[in-house]
Amino acid sequence: MARHPKHHHKPKHQPTSDVPALHNDAPSDIGHPVFAQPQPTPDPAKFEIKHGSDNAAYKEIDELNREHKLAPIPFPNPRGFSADAPEPVLTFGDIMGNPQAGAKITAAGQLVFHAVGDTGSTRGPETQNLVADKLTSDFDENDPKDIPAFFLHLGDVIYSFGEAKYYYDQFYEPYRDYPAPIIALAGNHDGMVAPGVSTPTLQAYLQNFCQAEFVVAPEAGGLSRTAQIQPGVFFTFEAPFARILCLYSNTLEDPGVIADDNIGDAQLTYLKAALTRAKDENFNGALILAHHHPAYTAGSMHGWSVDLLKQVDAACSAAGIWPHAVLSGHAHNYQRFTRAHGQTQIPYIIAGNGGHGLAKLSRKGQVLRTPSVIQAAGKGLDEVTLESYDDADYGYLRLIVDAATLTIEYHPASDGAGMKTPDDAVTIDLATRTIK
Repeated sequence: MARHPKHHHKPKHQPTSDVPALHNDAPSDIGHPVFAQPQPTPDPAKFEIKHGSDNAAYKEIDELNREHKLAPIPFPNPRGFSADAPEPVLTFGDIMGNPQAGAKITAAGQLVFHAVGDTGSTRGPETQNLVADKLTSDFDENDPKDIPAFFLHLGDVIYSFGEAKYYYDQFYEPYRDYPAPIIALAGNHDGMVAPGVSTPTLQAYLQNFCQAEFVVAPEAGGLSRTAQIQPGVFFTFEAPFARILCLYSNTLEDPGVIADDNIGDAQLTYLKAALTRAKDENFNGALILAHHHPAYTAGSMHGWSVDLLKQVDAACSAAGIWPHAVLSGHAHNYQRFTRAHGQTQIPYIIAGNGGHGLAKLSRKGQVLRTPSVIQAAGKGLDEVTLESYDDADYGYLRLIVDAATLTIEYHPASDGAGMKTPDDAVTIDLATRTIK
């Protein structure tokens, strides 16, 4: 069925009973990117497809976990990835469909973008709407240079198992009025496969975020947004003033895994190449690392990804360059850490409160006070300090980069559209890699 998504739009207050049928259609090639709907529409009051209980599936998964029978799942390499071309690159110009799209940002001297993960709610649209509406309010600015250029999703777009049938309710509907590109890490839930299901891992994620051309995916259900054109689940994203290295930390609840005997070491090959190029080019913008599972957490149900951290550290050490900041999701709250590495200070930030559900931070029933050292320096370990957290609100990150600094703001959705003051913020000096 041919569709023209730039002009066709189903009002959100009306039922869309044909959404399930649309999942059987082929993608519609339109040749250029489209983002928000032509006209703003009301928030949906309910999901179009009822999300059933996943209790039975998780009971089986939990038992497999206890028996240590779950392992990371192999995944396809990105388009064009090879030993001779180990760094897949996506640019801001690519996703805008215009190689010169970054010129205005460069001329203005500032890049602004959003980031958050763990957005897909299974209980209804209300919590996602809170965050999506607040994100969209950031496009109402007095100064054009403050308008966000894109949204970096930190993974777990869809719960519980990345099913295609839930993309309409959990992705396309919430961001129907978001007027900019959305690129996305794959989270564990985006690649998980429910017990007894034969769907290949990441199938719907790849269809909606890793198309070769600008198409409207069937899961969009008549909405305008085109699928993204990422090369795969790991890649470098280049924008004015910033370079983001995106990794896939696979499907386990814990820990995150980027390389092992099950999935190979393609991501390590990529990471080493990306870091080496940044070093060789003397890249002086903000170098940001992003992966869904966090390296550090405090008082959360999710633990540390120790081997992932060691592998990333080894690659950084070998290349002689370290990120200015590390972004993750997975833990369903906001947490900001400072890692003191030599003479540098690296913020590690978890933004996993994008709409799915909140997880309280506590240790043995005691609420954490900040700042709090969660890892002391010594025996080859860097000091890591929990600086700030929010486990009571949904929210997101707003990142601002210029030629000299990277500032990462945290905004809770409960502040409402009219509030532009962050509840937490950190600024990194790009030259010295220290916090200002």
